[in-house]
Amino acid sequence: MTTIRLTAAQACVRYLANQLNEDGVPYIAGVWAIFGHGNVAGIGEALYGIREELPTYRGQNEQSMAHAAIAYAKQLGRRRAMAVTSSIGPGALNMVTAAALAHVNRLPVLFIPGDVFANRGPDPVLQQIEDFEDGTISANDCFKPVSRYFDRIERPEQLLTALPRAFRTLTDPADCGPVTLAFCQDVQAEAYDYPESFFAKKTWRFRRPEPDVVELEAAIAAIKAAKNPVIVAGGGVHFSGATETLKAFVERHQIPVVETQAGKSALAWDHDLNFGPVGVTGCESANVVSEQAGLVIGVGTRFQDFTTGSWALFKNPNRKILALNVQAYDSAKHDAIPLVADAKVGLEKISAALGDHRFAAPDASLKASWFEKADAVTAAPKEANTLPTDMQVIGAVQRASRDNTVVMCAAGTMPGELHQLWKAKLPLSYHMEYGFSCMGYEIAGGLGIKMAEPERDVIVMVGDGSYMMMNSELATAVAMGVKITVVITDNRGYGCINRLQMGTGGAEFNNLYAHTNQANPIAIDFAAHAAAMGAQSSKVASIAELETALDAARAATVPTVIVIDTDPYPTPDAGGHWWDVAVPEVSARKQVNTARAAYEAALKERQ
Repeated sequence: MTTIRLTAAQACVRYLANQLNEDGVPYIAGVWAIFGHGNVAGIGEALYGIREELPTYRGQNEQSMAHAAIAYAKQLGRRRAMAVTSSIGPGALNMVTAAALAHVNRLPVLFIPGDVFANRGPDPVLQQIEDFEDGTISANDCFKPVSRYFDRIERPEQLLTALPRAFRTLTDPADCGPVTLAFCQDVQAEAYDYPESFFAKKTWRFRRPEPDVVELEAAIAAIKAAKNPVIVAGGGVHFSGATETLKAFVERHQIPVVETQAGKSALAWDHDLNFGPVGVTGCESANVVSEQAGLVIGVGTRFQDFTTGSWALFKNPNRKILALNVQAYDSAKHDAIPLVADAKVGLEKISAALGDHRFAAPDASLKASWFEKADAVTAAPKEANTLPTDMQVIGAVQRASRDNTVVMCAAGTMPGELHQLWKAKLPLSYHMEYGFSCMGYEIAGGLGIKMAEPERDVIVMVGDGSYMMMNSELATAVAMGVKITVVITDNRGYGCINRLQMGTGGAEFNNLYAHTNQANPIAIDFAAHAAAMGAQSSKVASIAELETALDAARAATVPTVIVIDTDPYPTPDAGGHWWDVAVPEVSARKQVNTARAAYEAALKERQ
């Protein structure tokens, strides 16, 4: 056996560079790195040596650079991914939130945090967390519940088993998610004679699991017997590359489609059978057909509570759930009829068995009525308004967008209103992180999207609260020459949660800056802040000025930031659905007691 002597860190990155996807390109597109004492000498030196084959990118914050890596993988339908490395201690723990985000959304990312010394010579090393009862614990154990696969590299030869297991997980359609390889910092520098064959180029295929025969028969029987079926399209439609298959399926069998946050853009917004966004942030047309459905066919959805209206949406007393999902865990939720299979393959098999079986046409007026209402709230104001609504901002961005535009967001007011109102024409033109609803994902995510698809026009929608949480990768985008457009809606606090607080009977408290216990009012010049990081920036005073600024952003050669003040209170009157947010049983406030009574009535409706 021919061997090559390398440090464990050198062996790790060489292996990463030689793993290919089905298109023959490296599966790991690059490594995001912030170096510290736990990874600079080992992994840092190894990455330098392979920098031409495996690019290294410098972020400003471990969490946000991981967000960029995750967004990259999501935008490419999980066909490529990135790795992220940090030092031990705070740097590693900064990535745990991002790992949870990837876990919830079933997205691949490889975390390589430095770890303590395996030999325990300098115990405790700088930044080491000491467990007083377990000497094997380090800070990196926090990754365990948010990783699909976790390993700690305590000997160089462990890479021979750990790395193939990592890639098996990253590329598996059902188990896909974050992988953590906690890499002891002394081991990174240790040499070992690795088999040369370990570094041969390897292609990882993305399997398409076929359905079980018995499950498939049960699914077909359920659909044939169904009255008013509806398809709930989830993110799995995109990950399976099944958007055209879904289109052919619904056209052949005339079944309306409603879309989750992750599934939005699976079918063009103006397709006759796309009845729009479903659930809490959904629209009237989608929720009406869902309420009436005798069979709810979930395709690649995990049936999150916003999708199901906390399981109060599907009101038909005889309704059944059919869950087509590559992950058995998701296909068995809420006593569903399971069909464990790849979404594309599953739809094709069902369609072939159904033949020309078609259902009655859904009521087209529902869709027309909804878009009439949506168009009214997103239209430009007839007269200049001092505080535009978020709905009007969405309208302006929509009018300035093109077919290749990707609009993206993550948390706060905008996800709900974008889900309701945005008209997505092409697959993957709507990028929403709402599985974990993680504030701070937006700008880093926009960077990752643009790196994944440089030809796309990327517009990031972010509120002032989320911008304040994590904005530093704007400087990275400037430094890398990655052009994105960022629209900051400044409602001076957390407007979304303020409305939820009011809606559950609470007093306005500690959400908007005006209602916080602070001696001095906060007035942040976001345009100046963005400019200080090198972005082209401006603050606009109206929707008309916003549209002009969006047009000008197309000619920019650096990231553009546009700031607009918005009204924190208005939301669309139409659409949406009840969401289970527990209201206190006892309160001195009359408003809370009234809200509690409404809450109890809604609970009875669900039961």
